[in-house]
Amino acid sequence: MSGTALTPGTLPAGLIALPGVYRPQADTRLLAHALAHEELGPGTHVLEIGTGTGALALHAARRRARVTAVDVSWPAVVTARLNALRQRLPLRVVHGDFAARAAGRRFDLIVSNPPYVPAPGAGPPSRGPERAWDAGPDGRGVIDRICASAPALLRPGGVLLMVHSGLCGAQETVDRLRGAGMAAEVTTRASVPWGPVLRSRRAWLERVGLAAQAEECEELVVIRAR
Repeated sequence: MSGTALTPGTLPAGLIALPGVYRPQADTRLLAHALAHEELGPGTHVLEIGTGTGALALHAARRRARVTAVDVSWPAVVTARLNALRQRLPLRVVHGDFAARAAGRRFDLIVSNPPYVPAPGAGPPSRGPERAWDAGPDGRGVIDRICASAPALLRPGGVLLMVHSGLCGAQETVDRLRGAGMAAEVTTRASVPWGPVLRSRRAWLERVGLAAQAEECEELVVIRAR
């Protein structure tokens, strides 16, 4: 539903972010709201893909889950580790590609706010702060990899929670996950004003048919797959 009200206090307060690290925004808060409704405890193994400041990983760690957080950005890894120390919460933060770092392991819950902003270019950037949001011409450069990898990373009955923009095609994500053998659906939708990144590439988005003229709001979706 559009304009979903978020439960106060679902994200840790006082997080720091080193330069170039994505700060929690509306998509992070929306995913935290969904995460708050999942059962977590000491026996729950959680993987966060693309941890950024570690906000969502720390939300799960506060509920006593055993959390591994991964990010391709060293500044993000350092930031998440610092925030875990400041919050005095146990958090395993590793650097690298999620598929490589989680290979051979199984989790009860995967949570991800991946890069999803459509951008000119062949694929996601290899460096710079844009790695946190740019995801190729259709915005699915990372989303599709998560859809393909999730079944092998989840234990039986495990859950994937992922947030992304409606510009990337929510139904395509649901269809890919279902095609991989998972039960998937959009559980939450919210409409938020366009941010500076989308506004800066409005002409390109309109030209390639990803946005309508005079469009001012972006739909965010949370997809849950089991």
